[in-house]
Amino acid sequence: MTEQKNNPVSSDTADSRENDRIRLLLVDDEVAYADVLSNRLGKRGFEVHKAYTSPEALLLLRTQTFDVAVLDLKMPDMDGIEVLKIAKQEDPGLQVIMLTGHGSATACEQGLALGAFDYLMKPCELETLVEKIHEAFEQKPSAQTDRDS
Repeated sequence: MTEQKNNPVSSDTADSRENDRIRLLLVDDEVAYADVLSNRLGKRGFEVHKAYTSPEALLLLRTQTFDVAVLDLKMPDMDGIEVLKIAKQEDPGLQVIMLTGHGSATACEQGLALGAFDYLMKPCELETLVEKIHEAFEQKPSAQTDRDS
């Protein structure tokens, strides 16, 4: 594994270094929302990759490795549940946080049953999302192994 550069982007460099380890995939068909959220998370030191469509997300998942994915539940081409199923087949250790603006408790329960780490309602507070990303990363099966090496 190659070592990534630490680019301090906040006054809390320890937090920034910790976040540099987290490769994040953000999937949302609302381009403006995804861009703003990506910028805000990037300023926190996360390595953020964006996908605006389900096929784009699946291509990224098949060609790159991510620690955590933040996945919109409702997308026009393929819903987040279908993307979650495929993502978990491709990488069972991937931690997925579902985002929904539609409040579908049934869909969220289904996502959790299929292996999603958690779900949040859109719009969510940035601090809440950052905390969930850290929790998901900490519980990722390889996270403990990576830290010990």
